[in-house]
Amino acid sequence: MAGIKDATAIVGIGQTPFAKHLDEDEKTLACRAVLAALDDAGIAPGEVDAVASYTMEETDEVELAKAVGLGDLTFFSKVGYGGGGSCATVAHLAAAIAAGQASVGVAWRSRKRGSGPRPWKNTTAQLPTPAQWTRPFGLLRPADEIAMLTRRYMHEYGATRDHLFNVALACRNRANQNPAAVMYDRPLTREMYMTSRWISEPLCLFDNCLETDGALACVVVSAERARDCRRPPVYVHSAAQGLPAQHHGMVNYWNDDPLTGPAWTAARHLWKHADFTPQDVDVAQIYDAFTALIPLSLEGYGFCGRGEGGAFTEQGALEIGGRLPLNTSGGGLSEAYVHGFNLINEGVRQLRGTSTAQVPDAATCLVTAGEGVPTSALLLRS
Repeated sequence: MAGIKDATAIVGIGQTPFAKHLDEDEKTLACRAVLAALDDAGIAPGEVDAVASYTMEETDEVELAKAVGLGDLTFFSKVGYGGGGSCATVAHLAAAIAAGQASVGVAWRSRKRGSGPRPWKNTTAQLPTPAQWTRPFGLLRPADEIAMLTRRYMHEYGATRDHLFNVALACRNRANQNPAAVMYDRPLTREMYMTSRWISEPLCLFDNCLETDGALACVVVSAERARDCRRPPVYVHSAAQGLPAQHHGMVNYWNDDPLTGPAWTAARHLWKHADFTPQDVDVAQIYDAFTALIPLSLEGYGFCGRGEGGAFTEQGALEIGGRLPLNTSGGGLSEAYVHGFNLINEGVRQLRGTSTAQVPDAATCLVTAGEGVPTSALLLRS
C-alpha cells in the first residue's frame, strides 16, 4: 500500500435517510446513495469504471451498474467480514486507481438491518467452524460474543461500565448535533445507561449499535483528477487490512492473547506507510458496533498503552475539545449502523469542514472498521 499514499482522494459522498424502517428495498437505497455521491463529486455515472462493496452486500455490481448507468467496469471487488470490510472497500479502489486499473471508483453499502432478518436466525445454514464451538452453547449473536471479550478485558485491566458509558455518551452527544442521526433528539444520561436492560451482560442496551435501514456511498479518483472535482479532495494517505495469525473472529477466546485483535495487525501496516503518528490525528471515526470495541481499538491503533483504553475515555477525552474527538456524527451507536460506512463519510465531512460537530482545523482523520473480525483502516488527510 506504500504506492497509494496521497495518490487518490475521496471526492464525493452520499447517503439515504436512516431509520428503523425504510420502505424502499436495498437495491433502490444503494442506487440512491451512489447517485448522491456522484452528484456530490460532479461526476457522471457513465464515467465510473470501478466499484467495491462487501461480500454481505445484497445488491451486486451487475445490478447496480445497470440501474444507475455506470460505464464499462474494469475493476470490481467485494470485501468480507461485515463491519471489518468498510475501509477496505476504499482501499481496494485506491489501489486499483493508483495502479492504473481504473479511473473513477465507487464504494457503497446498503442494508436493511432495522427491518430485515437477523443473520443468526437461519438455523438451516451450515455453521462456520468457530461457530460450531460456540453457538450450540448459547453464544448466538455478535453481542454475546463481544460480551465475553468485554468481560475478559474488564477482568484483566480494570475497565468499568463507567468507561463504556463514556463511549456511549460521546457518540450520543455528537448525534444530538446531527439532524441525520437516528438519535438526534434523544439525549443520554448516566442514569439511563446504568438502569437500562441487559442485552448480553456486561453489555447493556446502550452498549449496542442501532439497527438501521439505509445506504451510503463514496467516490474515489486520482489525486490529479480530484483537483477538478466539485468538492475539496480528501486524500487517502494510508490504508491497511488486518487478519492476525491463528485468528478466529469475534470468538477468539482460545487464542494465546484474545485482546490483541486485528486492529493491532492493521495498525502496524497503516502507520508504517504514514507520514504522521497517532498523536497527529485530529479526529477519529472508530468502529463502534459495541462500546467495548473503542478501548480495544484505542490500544490497537496506538493512542494509548495496553490496558489503558478504559482510562483513556475519562475526563471528556472523546468529546469535542478532548484528546481524541470521536465518531462525530454519532457513529454506529447513535447515528446509524450500516456496517461502518457512515464513519467513512463523516471522516470526509470533518476534513472538508462541513461536519455538524466540526473539530476546528481538522486536517487528519483515522477511520477504522470492526475490531474483533478481520478488519481494515484508513488514514485520511485534507
